[in-house]
Amino acid sequence: MRKLVLVHGRSQEGKDPDELKWTWVNALVSGLQKSGLELPVDYDSIAFPYYGDLLDQLIYGAEGEGDVQVITRGVPQDEDELKFKGQLMQAFAERANISDDQIREAIGDPTIQRSPFNWEWVQGIMRAFDQYVPAVSGTALNLFTHDVYVYLKRPGVRDEVDKLVRSFIANEEECVVVGHSLGSVVTFSVLRRDEAFLNVPLYVTIGSPLGLELIQNAFHPVDTPTCVAGWHNAMDPKDFVALYPLEAPHFVVSPEVENNKNVDNFVRNHHGIVGYLTDENVARRIYEGITS
Repeated sequence: MRKLVLVHGRSQEGKDPDELKWTWVNALVSGLQKSGLELPVDYDSIAFPYYGDLLDQLIYGAEGEGDVQVITRGVPQDEDELKFKGQLMQAFAERANISDDQIREAIGDPTIQRSPFNWEWVQGIMRAFDQYVPAVSGTALNLFTHDVYVYLKRPGVRDEVDKLVRSFIANEEECVVVGHSLGSVVTFSVLRRDEAFLNVPLYVTIGSPLGLELIQNAFHPVDTPTCVAGWHNAMDPKDFVALYPLEAPHFVVSPEVENNKNVDNFVRNHHGIVGYLTDENVARRIYEGITS
């Protein structure tokens, strides 16, 4: 029987890994029941690499010097991060159909220059999300972009997180790998790095931001890892993290990714893992990957 590896996203620091795993597996069981299926692997054999505390320490420091309030309100001191964050936030705003006038109204300045490199404008986007898209927190999007940037760009962070996750994926053993949100970026990195040694008959990405060019820039050349036989990507069209499906023109790889663009994620922000794994089609695809 193939091994199942479940890889979480960001904002899981301080949580109980066993409770997180139970939440994931319980949601998957609920999704399988909609097709009259049962979990095809033993619970204890399911791998759940927990990197939440490690990522938090690497990003914010053991003593908390990377205070969340500073990150949320202060201007990024790294000019590259300002550009990265500004462009992502602008993309989020366009996806949410937030107009420039709404952003200016949120700022309180009708004359402010529209630019993803203008920090005041970027802060206006966050405030506009809070006002016009209450299901999506501007602060949460800001912290998401910060964490993704640090994972991809700060020396050593990606190496340490990838090393931990990689330790749960055995060489040559057939593994179905499921990555959610930032976990899809982490798993893509791991599979790309060690593609010669891994055997992944099915790779499943859920609520993935890999369709964003700014994220792909860290993985040139972008292509399906050679160890992956099949790739299934699931997204709710209202999920602001999964801005684009993994298909042309946003994500051109060979072989092409199988996209499920019609998930109805009932979680308020349409991004939560429970809303994805309880989806009948997502759960059944994971089942097929394990049993076929």
